[in-house]
Amino acid sequence: MSSVTANVLMIGDIVGAPGLRALFTFLPSLIKKTEADLVIANGENALKGFGIGEEEIAAMRSYGVDVITSGNHVWERKEAADLLEAEPALLRPANYPRSLPGRGVAHVEGQGTPGLPAPTRASGASGRFEWLVVNLQGRRELYDIDCPFAKADQILANAARENAGALIVVDFHAESNEEKEALAWYLDGRASIVAGTHTHVPTADERTLPKGTGYLTDLGMTGPVDSVIGMNGDICVRRFLTQIPYKMETAEGSAAIMGALFRIDPESRRCVGIERVYESL
Repeated sequence: MSSVTANVLMIGDIVGAPGLRALFTFLPSLIKKTEADLVIANGENALKGFGIGEEEIAAMRSYGVDVITSGNHVWERKEAADLLEAEPALLRPANYPRSLPGRGVAHVEGQGTPGLPAPTRASGASGRFEWLVVNLQGRRELYDIDCPFAKADQILANAARENAGALIVVDFHAESNEEKEALAWYLDGRASIVAGTHTHVPTADERTLPKGTGYLTDLGMTGPVDSVIGMNGDICVRRFLTQIPYKMETAEGSAAIMGALFRIDPESRRCVGIERVYESL
């Protein structure tokens, strides 16, 4: 095993202004502390809890996020199509129809990729590795889009031909824990990391699967602590009591950053360490 590890810091769904505030407060120091080579954050809820905008993307990038993944809520804003076409750092799930704008895979080279430079770290730890970041979305209790398992096969087959040296990281945006675990087992030994997003609830099941893939069912949420999955708790209670779909609003107050650090042996591509991340204001 190599004495050097490739370190990936993955941040759970960023929810509204409180999530961005937590990111601003904690991410720069976390990058230094963990010597992160690559930072991935799910940003589909960054704009007032639903969707993402140009300002949110710029803020996340300035705080140190290299690749922004998303999921079903990325389509909430009318500007989504233009952003997905214009922003190489912003991904949408690859298993949506090919006719839709944007891309579901980001190739980050050690020396930089056109439109998506290599990460710049104060620690000097960046630029050593080549990455392929894959964004997929589950289908159980979500939408009947293309099969994420088949799409993963296609992406990895292309990667074997075109980016054979890349370390592969998957953000699987899905509701079902079973579906998340099943995809991780399916990709075990082919991807270095499979981490789940979407539920906004962090799980404590981090582990390395038998063939070397690092896995965590859900990274959690970067956003308001006193909330119901980031939303105003009183409104959520009223929705359940009345079954009336009152408009959801992002909660206010204290915020936390959640996620996980994955350490990868670049020679074997196996995950050799996972540490969950939680810091609150």
